[in-house]
Amino acid sequence: MYNVAFVEDEKCVAQKGCRLCIMFCPEADCIRLDTRKMKAFVVVDRCKGCELCVVVCNAAKHQAILMAPVNGATGEIMLDKQKAEAAALGQAYQG
Repeated sequence: MYNVAFVEDEKCVAQKGCRLCIMFCPEADCIRLDTRKMKAFVVVDRCKGCELCVVVCNAAKHQAILMAPVNGATGEIMLDKQKAEAAALGQAYQG
C-alpha cells in the first residue's frame, strides 16, 4: 500500500480561484480541475504521494487535501484506513 492525495470536495475552493495544488504539483496532469463541479481532483495513477499539494493547501488554510492509502491491486482509495508510510521525495520520483 502507498499513499495518494485525495481532495475533499466540500473543502476545496477552486471555484473561488484557488488552484494552488494544481500549480505546485510536480507531476504533470496529476491534479486537475473538474470544470463541472469546479473542484480539484487527483488522478490516482499519476500521484507519487509526495504531499506537496497538502503542504500548499494547508498553507492557504483550506486543508482540503489529505493523504490516504490506495490498494495497489484495485486502485481504490481507502479513506477509512490508517495512512501508509509516506514516500520521501527522493523515493517518490525514482523511476
